[in-house]
Amino acid sequence: MKYNRFFDLKRKIAVVTGGAGLIGKAVVEGLAEFGATVILADIDTNKGALAAQALSGKGLKVIFRYLDISNENSVCGLVDFVHKKHKKIDIWVNSAYPRTKDWGNKFEDISLASWRKNIDLHLVGYFLCSQKAAEYMKRQKRGSIINLASIYGMAAPDFSFYKNTDMTTPAAYAVIKAGIINFTKYLASYYGKYKIRVNCVSPGGVFARQPEVFVKRYTHKTALKRMCLPQDVTGAVIYLASEASAYVTGQNLIVDGGWSIQ
Repeated sequence: MKYNRFFDLKRKIAVVTGGAGLIGKAVVEGLAEFGATVILADIDTNKGALAAQALSGKGLKVIFRYLDISNENSVCGLVDFVHKKHKKIDIWVNSAYPRTKDWGNKFEDISLASWRKNIDLHLVGYFLCSQKAAEYMKRQKRGSIINLASIYGMAAPDFSFYKNTDMTTPAAYAVIKAGIINFTKYLASYYGKYKIRVNCVSPGGVFARQPEVFVKRYTHKTALKRMCLPQDVTGAVIYLASEASAYVTGQNLIVDGGWSIQ
């Protein structure tokens, strides 16, 4: 066997939702560097177009398309676009992170309307994208779907990390990400007979210039003594997208530097 080709994504067509985000953009770049043609899909037209342009300027095959993951017509329109242009979808990465403006409210201040809206935007959005992508892949009898979850979907947050900062972790986030993890297992079981693999990645806290006191507390708990970087997530996604993981499905790949083992 030619193991050096396991990670080769040449001639693969990939879609990354939330592709202009912190993690999404790194995933788009990584997949493209390994040879895939990547559709960078995002609700932010300006940010998405600029990100695709910058990556294309590096010689990578990246195309921007507008996408609202909570809108069925928008999702179906993207699938139709990819089919007409490329005739297949090999990889679909759900990386979008939609949320309302009051996302950072403390638990006691969360309104019922906000709770429902965030579940609808994020968890229902992942359902919608996964359904349309899987049904398309079913016709071609192959494909890899990768969902972005979180360690907070499998473990309770340590609220001492947030003391004396303006930060918190929203309650809806825990519910959404936990749902995504088990939803991934459901999809893997349901679509396995069509040779569609479905996995998820649960990153630890991703460094995004958080307050120094938070970073210090967080890294103290991790075995590797640092926060997650976008490229750490990218490596996991490339593995799950490639033939290197041809016999891996229904799994939650934890990328947290050992945070969850402490």
